[in-house]
Amino acid sequence: MPDQPDWDRHHAIKQRPTGVRWEVFALACGASFLLYLHRYTWNIVGPAVQHDFQLSNTQTALLFSLFYWTYASGQIPSGVIIDRFGPHRFLSVMAFAWSISLAALGTTSQLVMLGLLRFVFGATQAGCYPALTQVTRQWFPARQRTVLQGWIATTSGRGGGAMSPIILATLLMGTCGLSWQRSLMIMGSCGIAFAIIFFWRFRNSPEEHPGVNAAELALIREGEIPVVSTAARVLPAGRALRNRSLRFFVVQQFLDAGADVVFVSLIGSYFLQARGLEMSKTGWLASLPLWGGALGGIAGGWLNDTLILRTGNRRWSRSGIGLAGKVIGCLMIGLVTLPDQALTAGLVLMTAKFFGDWAQPTVWGTCTDLGGRYSATVFSIINTAGTLGGVVMPLIFGLVLDWATVTTTVAGEEVTTTDWAPLFLLLAGMFLISGLCWIGIDCTKSLEKDEG
Repeated sequence: MPDQPDWDRHHAIKQRPTGVRWEVFALACGASFLLYLHRYTWNIVGPAVQHDFQLSNTQTALLFSLFYWTYASGQIPSGVIIDRFGPHRFLSVMAFAWSISLAALGTTSQLVMLGLLRFVFGATQAGCYPALTQVTRQWFPARQRTVLQGWIATTSGRGGGAMSPIILATLLMGTCGLSWQRSLMIMGSCGIAFAIIFFWRFRNSPEEHPGVNAAELALIREGEIPVVSTAARVLPAGRALRNRSLRFFVVQQFLDAGADVVFVSLIGSYFLQARGLEMSKTGWLASLPLWGGALGGIAGGWLNDTLILRTGNRRWSRSGIGLAGKVIGCLMIGLVTLPDQALTAGLVLMTAKFFGDWAQPTVWGTCTDLGGRYSATVFSIINTAGTLGGVVMPLIFGLVLDWATVTTTVAGEEVTTTDWAPLFLLLAGMFLISGLCWIGIDCTKSLEKDEG
């Protein structure tokens, strides 16, 4: 009888690979979609809360930013836990918990409780993307990861964000005539159902899944040493601090995610207030930038892997995508300041988000390259930096909008108007500096290489 390893290889060659990895891919896309579907509800909920509680732009921004306080503090602990124990139970519980907290937002009319629920919502969403980074590393061969990470993180995530105002404002509130509170409860219930399905069907790695045969496992590993356990040692803090590329990466993500706050929280207000549109029209116009981001994730992931394959230069294929996308996005955002119709503004923002987000698969790929076995921890560090942008920048954006707001008396009535141009010029500058940071990021400087 042949040796067991030889028999396994021979058996794997004759088998047809099972397709469990594509079910895992669908579950990962679903988790990313749900994350953004729920998070981007603030585009519609925010203006309603501001109106109901008579808040200023700065006060509304502070309430919104509470999400990022716990989201930031939960990133690194989540990444360490996921690297140690795997994403299965962790992600299932977190998706269930954030769906509960979203639904609970619709059950209270007290401002303090809204703030507390924003805290809980941020804490429970903190580990999702570190977990999904580990999912792509465990379940897919290296040659496919960037494209698939683009579909999971950017296309599915931004798709969920794009559908959020359509489902919440246009469908549930507009067509069905529901309140924003009742609408949130419905959306939260859908998330609870998904969390149960995820827990039932997902496993940490193909080695742990009973439906994966030897042929599929060989295809996923492609010459790698099979990983029996997802456990990994904790990334030494000193090694992370010494990594120059990681430092540039942190600055890049702070600006990138800080700029993204506008698309999470203010685009709905922009179309409602600056453009004077009704809720049903605001829903689909506010979704346009997110559709741009979703399409950009597909294009950027494909282009990144194509450049790596054709040039053999992983470092500049990744950095070039990041630099080019942010520079073009910067130019497009500058065009929003020019007066034109609402649809034109929506299309320009859609184009800006297309190029701004086509680097998102590159961010995931760079985390995997830099982190190796510590990829969830590295992603959590990067996501923490981005989340700190989410803590700081809403307050700055709110102050800018309040500074640009004037109240005048017209025919005996007070009329308040806000100039949105300063906000968009600030946003364009953040895009530009974020892009320039990619010049200093070398994804080949792995944090695993110093291990003995």
